[in-house]
Order: sequence, then C-alpha cells, then structure tokens
Amino acid sequence: MIARRVVLGAFGLAVLLDLVSLAAGHDAGHTVAKPLLMPLLAAWAALSGAPRLLLAALLCGWGGDILLLSDAEPAFLAGMASFAAGHICYLVLFTRYGSKGYGSKRYGSRTYGGARARGRLLVPLYATALVATVLLLWPDLPADLRVPVAGYSLLLTAMAYTAAARLGLLAGLGGALFLLSDTLIATGVADWPQPPRPDLWIMLTYIAAQFLLAKGALGALRTRPAPAASHAEVPSTIP
Repeated sequence: MIARRVVLGAFGLAVLLDLVSLAAGHDAGHTVAKPLLMPLLAAWAALSGAPRLLLAALLCGWGGDILLLSDAEPAFLAGMASFAAGHICYLVLFTRYGSKGYGSKRYGSRTYGGARARGRLLVPLYATALVATVLLLWPDLPADLRVPVAGYSLLLTAMAYTAAARLGLLAGLGGALFLLSDTLIATGVADWPQPPRPDLWIMLTYIAAQFLLAKGALGALRTRPAPAASHAEVPSTIP
C-alpha cells in the first residue's frame, strides 16, 4: 500500500512538472517529465495487480511518448504504430475482462444485458465520430499520412468504444479523452487552427485518458475476475 502511494505520488509530481513546463513554454522540463509518466503509471498499475496486457498497453504508450518527442515524420509514424499496439492490448484486455463477457450465474444476466444495451447505444455515436473526423481531416493531411491516420483512427475509436461499452463510465471517459487528445494532434498535422498552448491540452487529455483507462480496467478486474477463474468454467485437471 505504501509503495503504491509513493509511486502514485511520483506520477503526480511528474504530471505536474510536465503540465507546468508546457504552460510556461519550458521545453526542457517537458522533455524530462514526459518519459517518466507512463513507466510510473505502469509501476503503480503493477503494484495494484494489473495484468500483463494493461502493463503492455501503458508501456506501448511510453514508446509512443518517446518517439513523439521528435518532430521527424518517421518518428511520428513509429510513435503512431507504438500507440496502435497499445490500443490492441487495451482491446484484447477489455474484450477479455469486460462486463459483456459475463452472463454466468455468478453475475447474472443484468450485467450482461446492461453492457449489451450500452454497446448498442454507443455504436452510432462512435461510428459518426470516426467517419466525420476522417472525412474532415483527409483533404488537409499530407498524402502519405492519410491512410495511416485513418487506420489508426479506426483502431483508436474501436478501443474507446470497447472501453465504454464493456468497462463503463471511468474507462469510457478515458477512451473518449484519448480520442480527443489524438484528434488535437491530427488537427495540428493537418495545419488546422489550434488553441493556445496546444501541447498542454494534448498532454492534459492524454495523461487523464491513460490514468482513467488504467483505473477503470483495475476496477473491472477487482469486481469481475476473469472467466477462467470461475470453478464452474475451469475443467479440473485432477484425475
């Protein structure tokens, strides 16, 4: 418990240093603080009993963070690929442990039905957001980035939808903030008008997104053990 609090406090200090540095236009502070964020969040998650897929997703985010410190296009594409790998980890994790997978007697049909109904309501919302974003950005993106950005947007939207549909409010808010953060990046690449200090808003929404996704996933794991953990579903290996 003490170790978790110490690591979470260190994460909070790194977040504060990063956001204050961006607000003040102090690039050196951002360069120092940004690489610390996801390893500290992953350490806190590990001490909280996180599965490997959650840790992998956070460390893929760390790889993307490091790569996006460079403005070079190859680094941007590599960073996008690293984040995409993280979204795949999240997708597998949410699909495996999300409430939609629970129709057993232990949890009853209410949880399953609620997740299914929530998913049906969210489909048109996320589908509309994806199509509108890609169509609006497409003409203004560099030609060689259009297809990668569209493919990444599809994966990101699928992750955000799955977080909301299967894990509920906390993780769903994290997924939505991830969408917002990456949309801000994409509009910058498309050379659209930006708010003051766009990097501050990008990092603020991104950090909140990763924290909420991690916390939402940990909460789901605490309240809903993996299906394989159910005695009724695990075949006995004892002769």
